[in-house]
Amino acid sequence: MTDGVSALPMDALRVVRATAADSDRLTAMVRGARAYEGEYAAMVAGYLVEPAYIEAHPVFLAVDGRGTLLGFYSLLLGGAELDLMFVADGAQGLGIGRRLIVHMLGEARAAGLTSVRVVSHPPSEGFYRSVGAERVGVSPAQPPKVTWERPELVFPVPAPG
Repeated sequence: MTDGVSALPMDALRVVRATAADSDRLTAMVRGARAYEGEYAAMVAGYLVEPAYIEAHPVFLAVDGRGTLLGFYSLLLGGAELDLMFVADGAQGLGIGRRLIVHMLGEARAAGLTSVRVVSHPPSEGFYRSVGAERVGVSPAQPPKVTWERPELVFPVPAPG
């Protein structure tokens, strides 16, 4: 890669709380994700990560030392659900997603959750399973935007200590 991301030492990666001002760059990451091209494009077409959403829910960014957005996740505490999880196309395979999951599980534990549900984008199921989620079922298609079944997974949240 020419952008320097491949050389990013993991100690240079920071996970920080998002602010409403991050709305546009999170929306751009969602809409521009290559994982949502082709048959999955309808799911993110017109999608907005609104400032009010960021203020209402724990949303965390993975950034490098320059503040470059490498990924993010959002956790819905009331529903105990990982709602959004994205890693920049050019930063995939570098351990950033794994780092975000570890952080998310820490936040879930701090909030008193014992598990976190994920309704996964089908191509992402393997990643979630590789970082500890267990498949528990499927979410049926919801036309017109979602015309495919989605895997449902659950992360057990480790007890403190």
